[in-house]
Amino acid sequence: MLLEGKKLLITGVLTPQSIAFAVAKLAQEQGAEILLTGFGRATALTGRSAKRLPDPPDVLELDVNDESHIEAVAGELESRWGVLDGVLHAIAFAPEDALGGNFLNTPPASATTAFQTSAFSLKALAAGMLPLMKERGGAIVGMDFDASVAWPIYDWMGVSKAALESVARYLARDLGAHGIRVNLVSAGPLKTMAAKSIPGFDGLAAAWDGVAPLAWDTSDPGPVAAAVAFLLSDYSRGITGEILHVDGGYHAIGAPARQA
Repeated sequence: MLLEGKKLLITGVLTPQSIAFAVAKLAQEQGAEILLTGFGRATALTGRSAKRLPDPPDVLELDVNDESHIEAVAGELESRWGVLDGVLHAIAFAPEDALGGNFLNTPPASATTAFQTSAFSLKALAAGMLPLMKERGGAIVGMDFDASVAWPIYDWMGVSKAALESVARYLARDLGAHGIRVNLVSAGPLKTMAAKSIPGFDGLAAAWDGVAPLAWDTSDPGPVAAAVAFLLSDYSRGITGEILHVDGGYHAIGAPARQA
């Protein structure tokens, strides 16, 4: 199996529609042992979703902006496993006034919150898990949304995703000596709970299927989960600092193709 014997920490599971849930399910099916994390009141949602996995895992409390939380999670992983083979970073947040076409009016504090939670947190989590991964290497995978262009409504989350892409490259540089790979998966739009918080998301998603050469099902996180599983596996052992687009090919197309 692709992930036989791997010990993985998976963040970002909220509902069974979450990309991270699809990753968690596939990881277990492919032989991995996993633990999930939850944050604040949403931890109860994570716990309910965990019960719907093939082998319900424990859920650890994690505020990725709180260093003491990261240290506590690392301590728990050390006591349970002693090592860690991989991490899925599926964490992003921007205040309401940083999204939805409010780019010019967003206050610095809201932009800072978006950056810290959505981009800097990748560094914070990687640094916190490093002692568990440095001896035998491993993989860190983050969830991205193509930041090479400006999108309607995405605003400071788009800026934060651009920062995330840069953070991943610098982590790839610094962690490669420990055999740790750092890659991102740039997913097409999917109907998750997080997407519902983005004003105008449905309009953006509706345009996707008409452009993507392979078409795109906004209700199916399976292709994204499969790409994440590949990057967490030893089959990707020569890949780091990469952004893997899993979007039906949308990113490669300049305009919708005309039908003859």
